[in-house]
Amino acid sequence: MNMNSKRDAALDLLAAAGIWRSNYAPPLSRVLWRLGFNVPPPHFSSFWGNFVLCGTFFGVAWGAAWWLFETRFQSAPLVATLLAACGAGFFFGLCMAAYYAYGARKHSIPRWHEFQGIRDGNSQT
Repeated sequence: MNMNSKRDAALDLLAAAGIWRSNYAPPLSRVLWRLGFNVPPPHFSSFWGNFVLCGTFFGVAWGAAWWLFETRFQSAPLVATLLAACGAGFFFGLCMAAYYAYGARKHSIPRWHEFQGIRDGNSQT
């Protein structure tokens, strides 16, 4: 099965479960899909996959923004910036991974490798 059609079927399943589009297709996932990366929607990913993806993205983005804005007003040591970025990324990744794991369990969303991607409504797993 084509990755895009499987992803489309997964997005249909998440929409039918009543999950908001901004939650099942967050901006980071949509950007990665447009760039050609075949990442599953977050509810279908593992806890650790979501932890690493969300935490890394947020830690890098937040650390870069903080370093850029902080150095304009006062000189912050690079080590402090890196530690703060790692801490922020860790905490954000942990929270987002827990959120997606809870949503997947609540709505009985299968793991990506278990999902067949049939869009006819008869069998989604």
